[in-house]
Amino acid sequence: MTTPTLAVWKFTSCDGCQLTLLDCEDELLTLAGRIRIAHFVEASSAVEPGPYDVSLVEGSVSTPDEQRRILEIRAQSRILVTIGACASHGGIQALRNFADMTEFASVVYASPQYISTLDTVTPIAAHVPVDYELRGCPIDRHQLLETLCALLAGREPDLPNTSVCSECKRRGNTCVMVADGIPCLGPVTQAGCGALCPSYHRGCYGCFGPMERPNIGALLPILRINGMDAVDIDRVFSTVAVAAPDFADRSRDEPSQ
Repeated sequence: MTTPTLAVWKFTSCDGCQLTLLDCEDELLTLAGRIRIAHFVEASSAVEPGPYDVSLVEGSVSTPDEQRRILEIRAQSRILVTIGACASHGGIQALRNFADMTEFASVVYASPQYISTLDTVTPIAAHVPVDYELRGCPIDRHQLLETLCALLAGREPDLPNTSVCSECKRRGNTCVMVADGIPCLGPVTQAGCGALCPSYHRGCYGCFGPMERPNIGALLPILRINGMDAVDIDRVFSTVAVAAPDFADRSRDEPSQ
């Protein structure tokens, strides 16, 4: 039996999700005994050619070169797992989808004619089939380890499809929005973080992106009751999952004033 191979790839991102893998430390050493890390330039310059059994892909597609490269990586990967909000939803850089990229480049760069970029930022799933999606900014290390162990064992990873509220209930947290009036996106955000922010008495800011069929229209009046005006609501939905359709199109569901 041959040792399974793992490849880790970076697209437009901050590297934080790759660092989460490196931060696994003791668990990573155990994993390294079961798999061969064949491509991970964040950790080593020694790389092996494909094909690969599992590819972890961090980041979004924002350049013509990345459009080409993700097709090559998909062709070499038996299982492709996206990691993080950039790969799942486009990330914070997707804010440019709502503005003029040419104008941005002219303001930011002294010689914008040398910049090769796309007008919009898109998630990996917009370009190739994705087998599993680990969300968050950054990803949750326990969810990452569970996914890798499951794939090694030949079973389906246990990835939740409920909201952060369900994780708060399991942890026994008091609801920060109901009890303390702290605005929270937990009711519409996919679980997976273990309700990290509410557990430290702060509202969820939606870095795991929208859950399946989120009822955002029901949440908006509650956010207003808890002190958020229209500008605040726009800001809280305009972070790392700003381009997720359910978050981006929320105004359609907002009741009239």
